[in-house]
Amino acid sequence: MDEVRTEAWWGRRAWALLSAVRARTPLVQCITNLVSMDIVANAMLAAGASPAMIHCLREVPDFSPRCDAVYINVGTLSEDWLPSMRAAASSGRPWVFDPVAVAASGFRMEACLSLLALRPAVVRGNASEILALASRSDDSFKGVDSSHDSSDALQAAKALAQSSGAVVAVSGAVDFITDGMQVVSASNGVPMMQKITATGCAVTALIAAFVGADPSDALVAAACALAIFGLAGEIGMESARGPASLRMHLIDALYGLDEQTVTSGVKISLLP
Repeated sequence: MDEVRTEAWWGRRAWALLSAVRARTPLVQCITNLVSMDIVANAMLAAGASPAMIHCLREVPDFSPRCDAVYINVGTLSEDWLPSMRAAASSGRPWVFDPVAVAASGFRMEACLSLLALRPAVVRGNASEILALASRSDDSFKGVDSSHDSSDALQAAKALAQSSGAVVAVSGAVDFITDGMQVVSASNGVPMMQKITATGCAVTALIAAFVGADPSDALVAAACALAIFGLAGEIGMESARGPASLRMHLIDALYGLDEQTVTSGVKISLLP
C-alpha cells in the first residue's frame, strides 16, 4: 500500500527530489523567452541543475534526445522558434510547458494548442492562462499577469489534465497541482515575488529539473518544485529590501537550502 502522504511525507519527498537534482545535475534544454533566460539559468544552477539555452532548429535533433528534460516557454513567441519548440517536444524526453499569455492572440493560442497536443509531462501557468488554455478562449485575457485567483481555475485545471494527460499546475497565492483526479496544494512564497519578472518562468524550469531528475511522478515533482521555490522566496524576503534584492537573495536561498529547512518548511498537502 502507498505510504500516506502526510505533511512530513511531502517534506521528505521535497528534500529527496532536491537532493536528486544536486546529485544528478539533470541537463535541461530551455527554449524560453528572452526576458527570462537569465533568471531561469541562474535559478536552475543554484538548485543544482544544468540549463542549456538551445533553440536552434538545426541543433534540436542532436541535442534534445540527450537531455534529461525539456522546458518550453512561449513568452516571446516567434514563428522562427515554434518549429524548434515542436521538435524538442517531440524528442522523446519528458517536457514541461509554460503557456505564457496563451490568449494574447490567435497565433499564440494555436501554437500553444499544437504544443499541448505533443503531451507535456507538466503544464504550469497562472489562473488566467489555465482557464484560457482549457477553454480555448481569449475571454479572460488581461496581459501576462493573472486576473483570477488560482482557486478560480481549479476545475479548469482538472479538466485540462484529463483531456491532455499532463499534470497541470496553477500558480497563485496558493498553487494547485492536479493530474485530473488528485489535487495538491503548495502554499509557500511571498507576494513580492510577483514584482520580479520571470519568477513564474524560473519555477517552471525548476519543475523540469525535478522531472528530469526523477520522472516517475510528475505531480509530486511539480508540487515539490513549486514549494521549494516559494520557500526560497520566503527565506530571501528576510534579507530583501525590495524586488531587486529579493531576486538575489532568492537565488542564494535556493542554493543554500538544507534538509532541516526543506523538510520543516515546505507547505504541501493533498486536498480531500
